[in-house]
Amino acid sequence: FNAASPLIKALLKNHPGLPLTVSTLTPTGSARVTSELGDRVFHSYIPLDLPGAVTRFFNRLQPRLIIVMETEIWPNLYLQAKRRQTPLLMANARLSERSVRQFQRLPGFVSEVLQSVSWAGAQSSADAERLVKCGIEPQHVDMTGNLKFDLVTPASLEETASALRSRLGSERPVLVAGSTHEADENVVIPAFVGLLASLPDALLVLAPRHPERFARATQLAKAAGLRTALRSEGEVCSRETQCFVIDSIGELMTYYALGDVAFVGGSMGDQGGHNPLEPAALGKPVLMGPNMVNAKEIASQLLQCSAARQVKDQQGLKETAESILTKGAQRDRMGQAARALVDKNRGAVDLTMKAIEKLL
Repeated sequence: FNAASPLIKALLKNHPGLPLTVSTLTPTGSARVTSELGDRVFHSYIPLDLPGAVTRFFNRLQPRLIIVMETEIWPNLYLQAKRRQTPLLMANARLSERSVRQFQRLPGFVSEVLQSVSWAGAQSSADAERLVKCGIEPQHVDMTGNLKFDLVTPASLEETASALRSRLGSERPVLVAGSTHEADENVVIPAFVGLLASLPDALLVLAPRHPERFARATQLAKAAGLRTALRSEGEVCSRETQCFVIDSIGELMTYYALGDVAFVGGSMGDQGGHNPLEPAALGKPVLMGPNMVNAKEIASQLLQCSAARQVKDQQGLKETAESILTKGAQRDRMGQAARALVDKNRGAVDLTMKAIEKLL
């Protein structure tokens, strides 16, 4: 959804009367759609890629155009789109070498499926080459860059974050851990407890990735001895609060904006890391664990321009966060580098929209 969001907003702006359905796989994805887009779009769960389910999906929605995000390749959906002469577009497309090797076991079938694609916007030139290698016609592939760089932040975000920060204590060092899983919390929480020895007034803002884990994350924070408040219960995050749990959907960007440094979740376990561009776009130094396979190229770019630090464990996170939080000049340099990288790489939405306009 992070990649799709700027594209959806561009579609709504350019075609306000066009019915737009956003499909997701999970209830969490559905909640994100509702939180961020409200009633401006319809929501539908993606059907199982079985002939009957896909047929019912097409009959119900009667789509004029299908936009598939990133790596999602469903043979029945693609082939039925071709049979119905419905243009199918791959946006923010990426394909790993591992996927190419897997597809080469069924070359004829995969090639037939991918020849259903009317246009593909690849994240990189390497992705474009791999898509062509697997069967998409070369004239139907362009390199657009990554849609995630076109992140749109509401004009009111900084003002809202500033007001919240004043209530939390504007002078307090704030570490925001976003989209966390238990493997992240098992590192972040004890690292933060260690941080309190040198920064006793520090605040941890903890935003678990999935709603079903809100209670567990809160339990872990309290078990570590942290004075904890919850966003959803209207509890006041006072200056005595040490951990503020964001047990709500759609507010992470606001809390990234009020923080001093951000840790990106999903990177300490086997989830492969979540989106580091959200804090980067807001000019925040980024911390991440060792597993950023889902955002490998973006993580590499952030590390190369000194906008991010990668940590292996609890001690590494504690020491790195402490260094950034206590050195204002370093923190500012990292934040400026992060924002500059995002701004430099914007433009994928415009290129993708040009392709969409031709197919509508």
